Amino acid sequence: MGNGALDGAVIAVAGAGGPAGRATLLRLAEAGATVIGSDNDPERLAEAVDAARYAHGGATVTGDTVDLLDLDSTREWAARTEEEFGRIDGLVHLVGGWRGSETFTKTSVDDWDLLEMLLVRTVLHTSLAFHEGLQRSDRGRYVLISAAGATKPTAGNAAYAAAKAAAEAWTLAMGDYFRKAGGEQGPTSAAVILVVKALVHDAMRAERPNAKFAGFTDVRDLAEAIAGVWDKPAAELNGNRLWLTEKP
Repeated sequence: MGNGALDGAVIAVAGAGGPAGRATLLRLAEAGATVIGSDNDPERLAEAVDAARYAHGGATVTGDTVDLLDLDSTREWAARTEEEFGRIDGLVHLVGGWRGSETFTKTSVDDWDLLEMLLVRTVLHTSLAFHEGLQRSDRGRYVLISAAGATKPTAGNAAYAAAKAAAEAWTLAMGDYFRKAGGEQGPTSAAVILVVKALVHDAMRAERPNAKFAGFTDVRDLAEAIAGVWDKPAAELNGNRLWLTEKP
């Protein structure tokens, strides 16, 4: 366990308690990384951390309950992580949420208010809190999971698509920071976006055994793609979208 680009890396995972978070904790731990997960549900987070530890004995996987809607708390998490482990090599943003409507005219402003907090504010806060530590790393990566709907919004998905598009724009601006910090030699750290249509996991398949989930990305495949980000040069990744589904 741990003989590649992630061996010895310190990776923070925001939104670690959900199915995608669980798969990501497992994959990063398998690759030899020290993994620090956060989630707004302490019980769900503890279960995810325990599962990763159990699957990969000897791996350092911890959980930290952090209010990512509070910038000071998020900055404290970043500083605490770097101080405790001596470095920070990645922030994987898996905080999710979805709201939709039957038609464009029935879109609820309340849906936007919720999605702006979950999908945009948490990106702002984690990127502002972690960007300096990631820049100090020789393999820093900020990884945002986005949706194809941000590129081609549908009428009933306006709030969700707009929030995802805003999160992408913010992440690309962070990539410009890394580009400028790298100077003529090019960036040593990268902000990268992984784009999916939607995610699927075993519980969803069990609930809907006849569903095809066409174009969906399995959370294990997403975790594999996340781990693979550290195998590519920063200059190749920085400021780019990597499509895990068909481009609309």
